[in-house]
Amino acid sequence: MTEERLYELIQEKERRASVAMPATMRKVYIWMTLALAITGFTAWMVADTGLWFTIASNRMLFWGMIIAELGMVFGISAGINKLSAPVATLLFALYSLLNGVTLASIFIVFDIGSIASVFFIAAGMFAAMGVIGMVLKTDLSKFGNILFMGVIGLIIASLVNVFFIKSGMMELIVSWVGVIIFAGLTMYDTQRIKQMLVNADQPEETMQKIALLGALSLYLDFINMFLYLLRIFGGGRD
Repeated sequence: MTEERLYELIQEKERRASVAMPATMRKVYIWMTLALAITGFTAWMVADTGLWFTIASNRMLFWGMIIAELGMVFGISAGINKLSAPVATLLFALYSLLNGVTLASIFIVFDIGSIASVFFIAAGMFAAMGVIGMVLKTDLSKFGNILFMGVIGLIIASLVNVFFIKSGMMELIVSWVGVIIFAGLTMYDTQRIKQMLVNADQPEETMQKIALLGALSLYLDFINMFLYLLRIFGGGRD
C-alpha cells in the first residue's frame, strides 16, 4: 500500500468519524443522563427509607457492593468487544443502580439544597470541559496515563488521610486536586470517543458499544467531579 493510499484511508476514516460523532455523542449523553437519573433516584430512595443505615451497619454487604461495582466497571470496559450491546447496556444500568445505593449517604450527610447547587456547578463544569474536549485540536492521549496515575494518587491520599492524618486541610487539597483531575479526564474521554470512532468499523452494534463505553467513562468523570465539589462546597444537614 502506497503512502498516498494510506493517507486517503486515514482521511476517509476521520471523515466518517466526524459524520458519526454528533449522533454518537447524543447517545452518549442520553445514556449518561439516564444512568445519572437511576443513580440519583436510587440514592434518594435508599436514604429516605432508612435502608442506608442497614447497609452501612453490615460491613460485608457494603464492601461486597463496592467490589461488585468495581467488577462491573472493569468488566464492561475490558469486555465491551465480547459483550453484546444489550448485555453491556443492562450491566451499565445495574451499575448505576448499585452506585446509587452506595451514594445514598450524601443525602444523609449533606443538605438537599447544597446537593442541588453543587450538582448544577458540576454540570456546568462538565459541559464546558466536554465542549473543550470536542473542539480542542491538541492530542490529549499522551495525558491519559498521567491522569490515571493522578486518580490512583487521589485514592491513596484519601485513604491515608481517612485512616492516619485525619486532616480537614488535607481533605480540601485532595478535593481540589480531584476536581482538576476529573475535569481533565472529561476532556480526555470526550476526545477518546472520537478517536474510537476513527479506529472502529461502522456497523451499528460497534457504534452502540462505543457510545455505551463513552457514556460509562463520562458518567464516572461527572460523578467523581460532583463528589469532590460536594466535599468543597456542600453544606451539612442541620
